[in-house]
Amino acid sequence: MTVNYATVDRTRYGAYEINGLEDPQSVIDSLTGTVYWTDPELDHVFRLRLLTDPGFPYYDVSYCYGTLKNGDNVRVQLPFHQLRKKAWKADIIEWAKREGVYAKRLGLLDNDVMSTVI
Repeated sequence: MTVNYATVDRTRYGAYEINGLEDPQSVIDSLTGTVYWTDPELDHVFRLRLLTDPGFPYYDVSYCYGTLKNGDNVRVQLPFHQLRKKAWKADIIEWAKREGVYAKRLGLLDNDVMSTVI
């Protein structure tokens, strides 16, 4: 992922946020509940937020939001809390295989779904 630091916001917490939500409060207000990522009603994930520090080899999962087939936005509970920076997609795929989840169909492997705070 190429980062254009001129377009990321460092004013809120002294960190860079890449691909943050445009209006995070409206998204939070729209959430109707929480589902586990294996829930058959989960249609897709629209945001996976990962946190890290420079030089630390892992991302910490901050939150995951998705949309149900009926259009409701929900928090998505994941079975993992950390992912390797250099292999985050491989880590998600490994967990997905274990739990019978098709991560690509959910959008979890899409770069535009991932938000990173460094």
